Amino acid sequence: MRKLTMQELNRLPVADFKATPKSPVVLVLDNVRSLHNVGAVFRTADAFALEKIYLCGVTGQPPHREITKTALGSTESVAWEHTATTLQAVQELKAAGYQLVAVEQTTGSVVLPQFRPRPGQPLALVLGNEVFGVADEILALCDISVEVPQLGTKHSLNVSVAAGVVLWDILTKLDVFGPYGQE
Repeated sequence: MRKLTMQELNRLPVADFKATPKSPVVLVLDNVRSLHNVGAVFRTADAFALEKIYLCGVTGQPPHREITKTALGSTESVAWEHTATTLQAVQELKAAGYQLVAVEQTTGSVVLPQFRPRPGQPLALVLGNEVFGVADEILALCDISVEVPQLGTKHSLNVSVAAGVVLWDILTKLDVFGPYGQE
């Protein structure tokens, strides 16, 4: 076993990446305060070739040194848009036919392994503020909430970690990886 070289990783130039088909998922960041979290979410969105990120309310926007530090160039490859409020973004996405999925622990949440995305319908995953989670007014507009089952004492994941876990699970269920790694 050895680490793959940069050449073996087959990384696409940004222009080629922008032209490739994207996963039918967008992320909505509801007032995420940590710029490091925003940068980490950009990197995850690049890794999974997501359609777009909506940076809402007080969520930081590129270019910013702290976002750039963790994003490692993905702010150039991933489409993003800032909206003054999360409400504006989710209303537009709902009108465009997206299934709105809050990543939040709620009384009616579905544990992630049991969640099944609607075939053929694009998804908007709403991730909340580091302290307050997804705002109540936004939860009311979501079609469903999903939560990551946890065994520890905190029952809390960093927002960027939660994004990665949920995206991996959902994109696997949508079979976007296909025969990844098979010759």
